[in-house]
Amino acid sequence: MFDYQAPESLLADRYIVVTGAGDGIGKAAAIAYAKHGATVILLGRTTEKLEQVYDEIENSGGPQPAIVPLNLETATEHDYIEITNIIDQEFGRLDGILHNASLLGLRTPLESYDPVTWQQVMQVNVNAPFLLTQTLMPLLHRSEDASIIFTSSSVGRKGRAYWGAYSVSKFATEGMMQVMADEVSSTSNIRVNCINPGATRTAMRAYAYPAEDPTNNPTPDAIMPLYLYLMGADSKSVNGESMDAQA
Repeated sequence: MFDYQAPESLLADRYIVVTGAGDGIGKAAAIAYAKHGATVILLGRTTEKLEQVYDEIENSGGPQPAIVPLNLETATEHDYIEITNIIDQEFGRLDGILHNASLLGLRTPLESYDPVTWQQVMQVNVNAPFLLTQTLMPLLHRSEDASIIFTSSSVGRKGRAYWGAYSVSKFATEGMMQVMADEVSSTSNIRVNCINPGATRTAMRAYAYPAEDPTNNPTPDAIMPLYLYLMGADSKSVNGESMDAQA
């Protein structure tokens, strides 16, 4: 596991967007960020799940979060502009984005991969993070120390049979991170990195590996040290890296 002890006030006075915040790793990250002082903007598809995370943060004494219900599969440019305007009006800047939301799609050979599912996976895993980041960049530029974190995978570094659109989308994610990191490296206070969470006890992992005993994998809470490190000032000099949460 990545070894890092986050200071209690690591993310004090920071405004951070977390996508897929209603469940799994996104939920754990949102709660961890709030616990360390951040005002978290909870973005996800299911309002009920987001409200549960909201309540958990409020009940634990964290800064009051915000809820942004959004289906990344059907979101339009207008939706992203509207979100940006809301964050601008409420907070005036943005200090971080965790792109956590992903679709697994099908585990099947490429030659028989369903084109509709392919488009859905690419839309959620690649196009949506690009459009959301692009639209939010003016608010990130206002931060003294902004961090963008993309979520990668081991199959986004080395292709594996039957991982289809998910694998290809994670290769694209790695590439997008590298391009963006190089573009901002000497022109702004923004840094861009990837996290590979590894085998974690989530619903997506259970779906991908139905024969696996989920209790053998760490919980999302257990892999939070790297998520905290890359979002806080201690990683200010880290840019363009793809890191493993379970290194």
